[in-house]
Amino acid sequence: MADVDGSDTALSRRAFCGLAGGAIAAMGHAAPATATAKSATNELVMMDATTLAATIRARRASCVEVMTAFLDHIDRNNPVVNAIVARQDRTMLMAEAGRQDDLARRGEWLGTLHGFPHAVKDLQPVKGIVSTRGSQIFRDHVPIADGLMVERLRRAGAIFIGKTNVPEFGLGSHSYNAVYGTTRNPYDTTRSAGGSSGGAGAALAMRMLPVADGSDFGGSLRNPAAWNNVIGFRTGFGRIAMSGDDVWFPGMGVLGPMARNIPDLALLLKVQCGHDDRAPLSMEGDSLDLTASLSASPKGKRIGWLGDFGGTVPTEPAVMAQCGEALKTLEALGCSVEDAVPDMAIEPVWQALLKMRAWQSGGGIAELYAAPEKRKLMKPEAIYEVENGLKLSAFDLRAASVVRSQWYNAVRKLFARYDYLIAPATQILPFDGKLDWPHEINGQAMGSYHEWQKGNFLITMSGCPSLAVPAGFTANGLPVGIQIVAPVTRELACLQLGHAYMQANDWTAKRLPPQLA
Repeated sequence: MADVDGSDTALSRRAFCGLAGGAIAAMGHAAPATATAKSATNELVMMDATTLAATIRARRASCVEVMTAFLDHIDRNNPVVNAIVARQDRTMLMAEAGRQDDLARRGEWLGTLHGFPHAVKDLQPVKGIVSTRGSQIFRDHVPIADGLMVERLRRAGAIFIGKTNVPEFGLGSHSYNAVYGTTRNPYDTTRSAGGSSGGAGAALAMRMLPVADGSDFGGSLRNPAAWNNVIGFRTGFGRIAMSGDDVWFPGMGVLGPMARNIPDLALLLKVQCGHDDRAPLSMEGDSLDLTASLSASPKGKRIGWLGDFGGTVPTEPAVMAQCGEALKTLEALGCSVEDAVPDMAIEPVWQALLKMRAWQSGGGIAELYAAPEKRKLMKPEAIYEVENGLKLSAFDLRAASVVRSQWYNAVRKLFARYDYLIAPATQILPFDGKLDWPHEINGQAMGSYHEWQKGNFLITMSGCPSLAVPAGFTANGLPVGIQIVAPVTRELACLQLGHAYMQANDWTAKRLPPQLA
């Protein structure tokens, strides 16, 4: 979640969201396809990304055909969820698809994503495309260069059709803002799609993108994955090189891939990861062997179930119950599962997190806060982070980092007993999209706009990679997810257990959003 929601008042936000939705629906795109064309469109957009890449490479479908299929599908379905924003001109996109077809005819391939329509999360700069970060301050900002990860996507052949919606500055796990409005959940459009990668998750669930990129500080890849019945991967720090003003600063926000199955996720991660000299703390790409088999037997793997962290992290009963069903799937695969509780009090870790969060998230927007005309355009949660950060001393931050190190060691000791830790991917079910954020769970008041993501923040504080996969649906049809946590640098282990789990119980494939079913 480093990733914030918000607007000045609930009333003004709802009013603006209505206008934004209408504007998107009224954009001058091509007329809906005919019934015959729709069936052809569905065949391409419903393909797994690995299958789509092979189809393009074998020239069984041209890049122009793929682009047409996805743009037509987006025209029909994006008004339902408002996931893809800053849409680019269709004529320009078709011309780029045609150029990539010309390259293919000459046997020249840009890379794995050759001909893939792609929308980048609206926290990452994309050259020539409005990049707002969900803020009115940047509603007309057009970057002159790509971010490091975006460069990799472009070199691999992705064609950027727009951006995916986020909360303002990525703060909060509910994707609404005063520029584009609210992203709605594909499984119940009255509810939130999560965040801050909410637009990415909803677009992926609606088959409007083959794969999606996101980022995560306190659950911003994991929560939207859970609520949109897809997969999101919080990688370890440095796994994917990030742009930044301070290249020596090891923050807690990371970039990661989202997909509908594990091979697709690995396909995108292979493009994203690797060292870049401009990001000196980034890892070498060959330190994660994504050519290794994803098919490793889970039999005999020891799993520690974190649940609600010994009753310290409020979690809705329906979430816990559905996660229990997912654990049964893992037991059926031959895993052993038992309750696990870290040998450290949770409250000091949470208090340390609040300080480090204010320092890192608030520090990034402190210059905006310092300008009164810009501050008045910032939502309350952004101001909250800056003002909390201003209260901190360097000694406060060192003390918080020491607590974080103690927490890392407490989690590390659990891995002496377990191969994996598993926790809910979010503490609650998707909530009413008209809310700013949930103010209570099970009758317990939330002390901040992000306390309802406390469990995810605890995983973030450990530094471990965490893979969110679907856990199924509640009786009233709302998606739930679990997160598979492995030791630091063990991303491949996450993918292997996730692959076995998804093969046994592939909720993403068998439960489509109602609009597509």
